[in-house]
Amino acid sequence: MTTLSGPTRDHLDWPFFDADHRGVAEKLDAFAASGALASVDHHDVDKACRALVKALGNAGLLGLATGDAGRSAIDSRSVCLARETLAWHDGLADFAFAMQGLGTGAIGLSGSEELKAAVLTKVTSGEWISAFALSEKEAGSDVAAMACAARADGDAYVLDGEKTWISNGGIADVYTVFARTGEAPGTRGISAFVVFADDPGFSIAERIEVIAPHPLATIRFDACRIPASRRLGAPGEGFKIAMRTLDIFRASVAAAALGFARRALDESLAHAKARKMFGATLGDLQLTQATLGDMATGIDAAALLTYRAAWRRDAQKLTTTKEAAMAKMTATETAQSVIDRAVQLFGGRGVRSGEIVESLYREIRALRIYEGATEVQKLIVARELMKGA
Repeated sequence: MTTLSGPTRDHLDWPFFDADHRGVAEKLDAFAASGALASVDHHDVDKACRALVKALGNAGLLGLATGDAGRSAIDSRSVCLARETLAWHDGLADFAFAMQGLGTGAIGLSGSEELKAAVLTKVTSGEWISAFALSEKEAGSDVAAMACAARADGDAYVLDGEKTWISNGGIADVYTVFARTGEAPGTRGISAFVVFADDPGFSIAERIEVIAPHPLATIRFDACRIPASRRLGAPGEGFKIAMRTLDIFRASVAAAALGFARRALDESLAHAKARKMFGATLGDLQLTQATLGDMATGIDAAALLTYRAAWRRDAQKLTTTKEAAMAKMTATETAQSVIDRAVQLFGGRGVRSGEIVESLYREIRALRIYEGATEVQKLIVARELMKGA
């Protein structure tokens, strides 16, 4: 059983960070040390997620993801630090934190003051759980293929269709939903809406189970009527709003991968020093040392890309489409490699259910897919390079 207390903080000395960020890191470490994460029973994933959201809200940490209930700009470096730290400790806690931001990011960007007041305060406190509903069965990375539709009807919109792979689906109180409104072909004819779980015509079509359990579902709209005041931004601006939201949080996916990778390295170091082998320890073997060296170097390279992207957005106020894609691609692929090597170093223990490196192995796999698979990130980077060539 591991006795590790938390991640190392050497990278906080990098010029990407200031005193405020070191304060955020201290607050996160204090939260983890309080026992709030350890006290959550993960056998019931829905219940665990609700408990984690509430604990994060009570600790005042969800404001990092929601811009303090929409009253301030979201600081990407703080979000990344939060996700990296929480992922090191508990993958579901990272998920719970991140979704409160992703699920309400569009409301903070484009919602009316009334919507912000009604939703963001409750999400920031942990009273409500939020979700981001963009993907469909035939429209994942290809958003232009979206079929879920919303038609204007007087002072309301009527939604019909399905969304799938929706994180927090089934337990969320509020959903940011993207639907085709038809102002123009492709992505220019999509709008964004806020839907509440108790709206007539909204239902959960299917709960989805995955290898690293978290709340996930297909949601359905059957003549779901909502007030026009719950549209976010102007008609046809939904795709822009979705991309602006994802741009805020994409680098933080890389940060979550960093947290998983750092935990795998820390566990590997502790195991290598303790495991007796051939009259010495596993860590005395040169092959082990070479593996650890590769793991550490890959993590630092990914961290530099991750925090460069976040710093560019925060400090330079520049777009980070290319930089965030580079970070997301590199950090998630690196973390997969690091964790795979950790499992190998642990030998038989590495594949035993309940071991930390075994759970990390399941946690990391999805990060290479969601919010844009690695292959999509490569296309984004190439597209941005071509624009500037």
